[in-house]
Amino acid sequence: MGHKSFFFSILLFFLSFAAFSQGKKIWTLEECVNYAHENNIQVKQQVLNTKFNENTYKQSKIQIAPNLNMNTSYMYATGRVLDQSTYLYKNQDQNSQSFGISSGMTLFNGLQQSNTIKKNKYALMASIEDVERLKNDIAVNIALAYLQILLNKELLQVAESQLEVSNLQVDRTKSLVDVGNLPEGNLLEIKAQVSREEMQVIEASNRLHISYLTLTQMLDLDSLENFDIAVPNLDNLLDTNYIIPPIETIFSDALNFRPEVRGAKYRLESSEMDLRVAKGARSPRLMLNGNYNTLFSDTRRKISLDPGGGIIEEDYPYWDQIWDNRNWGVGLGLSIPVFNGWMVNTNVKNARLNIENYQLELRNTQNILYKEIQQSYADAVAAMKKYKASQNAVISMTESFRYTEQKYNVGMVNSVDYNTSKNQLTQAQSELLQSKYTYIFRVNVLEFYRGNPIVLK
Repeated sequence: MGHKSFFFSILLFFLSFAAFSQGKKIWTLEECVNYAHENNIQVKQQVLNTKFNENTYKQSKIQIAPNLNMNTSYMYATGRVLDQSTYLYKNQDQNSQSFGISSGMTLFNGLQQSNTIKKNKYALMASIEDVERLKNDIAVNIALAYLQILLNKELLQVAESQLEVSNLQVDRTKSLVDVGNLPEGNLLEIKAQVSREEMQVIEASNRLHISYLTLTQMLDLDSLENFDIAVPNLDNLLDTNYIIPPIETIFSDALNFRPEVRGAKYRLESSEMDLRVAKGARSPRLMLNGNYNTLFSDTRRKISLDPGGGIIEEDYPYWDQIWDNRNWGVGLGLSIPVFNGWMVNTNVKNARLNIENYQLELRNTQNILYKEIQQSYADAVAAMKKYKASQNAVISMTESFRYTEQKYNVGMVNSVDYNTSKNQLTQAQSELLQSKYTYIFRVNVLEFYRGNPIVLK
């Protein structure tokens, strides 16, 4: 296949791709992040864990209320059973039924209930922060994948642009070779350069496809069909006069905004409440309870006296018995712990150890965060320097290539020097693009540590 026909095929492919992409949904970075937050399986699992902790917290609050229970029982007995009328044992069949309502509540138990509520509240707040932490990690990864697509788009454009220049140079060189101003070897070298650049276009196109695939997989989309991303204007994010805040300032802000730090603090506070709960088991427990009961027996008879002083036994209707046999009571109970296998002291000691563990976890979380900020700060400073240097390099290489191209067109340099200069320009342009997106990402990450969302506009 000739160079022109190859270029025409590439052009036809991208024209058809552009026509097909008109029906695609264009995703912004914000839409990608929001979609991932709503559909990511790990986020959903963490949300379920949060709901579990929320139920536990609500249950501990309801636990303060008095309990209320109803009971009933039916019993059939035969043989020697108690006569409910005479309270003497007789050989007979008996059907009996009882009903009862009971209620009880704890008036005091060393504030264990109130401290349990606080403990579960902090556990719930920690799980909410875990959700936010996971969302933050997803947002950063998606932003990186999104920027990678933008980078690969521009790298593909650079490769296509260089291929177009080389194809034009083939025509110029052929004309110079035809009139005898250049040897035929120059034309062969330029054609070889075109072949190499055709491969570079294919490789750049493949990298772009892979970066699209990476992002769609992160979003758990089924395929690449009907998917494309918006190309934002990044000029506002390329302010080389941006002053990177000091590490201590970023770290101070991060301590207030980062969910992993807040989550570690909440877990520490939850463990402190757990210690209070354990200590509360040493206190006496005061309980209030009450009950209401009644019963029925088919052996019971209603006893009355006739005018002559005789005893009259009559059937005792069901509902009359239920009403007449009512009884109720209210009581206070006090339980004083004396010795329970040293369990209370063991729980207190373990609770103290748990506090120490969460104190270390908080300190470790803060140390890790500080190291991450240190690394991000160094990366941002290096990215800014490299971006500035890459800008100067592209300017210099553009002028150098333009000068080399002019000399090549008049036969003052050979094709090897021309291709070397052109490759150096391409390399400088690629490094500029990479440094540009690295700079944008690193600066955004630093702002993200300070509680600002990653934006590309």
